[in-house]
Amino acid sequence: MSTTLRWLKFNAIGMAGAGLQLWALHLLLRANVAYLAATGMAVESAVLHNFAWHQRYTWADRPAEGSATVIERLLRFHFSNGAVSLGGNLLLMRVLAGEFRWPTIAANAVAITACSLVNFVLGDRFVFRGDNCPA
Repeated sequence: MSTTLRWLKFNAIGMAGAGLQLWALHLLLRANVAYLAATGMAVESAVLHNFAWHQRYTWADRPAEGSATVIERLLRFHFSNGAVSLGGNLLLMRVLAGEFRWPTIAANAVAITACSLVNFVLGDRFVFRGDNCPA
């Protein structure tokens, strides 16, 4: 599969995950959860969503050889994409919403976009690298 097609698939899943994250953030903020805690919970919902869909759609041409491979990929996804998303979102939310007083949903949308390119490269080269590719 071409990198361009994979990038388009990645972004389609990412947009759905971003929608889920923003919706979760909105609901958590309405429930009076502090904005940074709400951001962390919303990011985790998107990370789990995105992993499941990237496994089935974006990198479907690199199938897992069994449940152990899926679990290994999920751990790699959390320790790479999840860390970038959580760290990047919390840092940017602290700066944009906390310091600059941007609206939380707008600040979170900027944070999601900023993390996406790094997450694509990590997904392609580390998480879903293919079973016959070296670590």
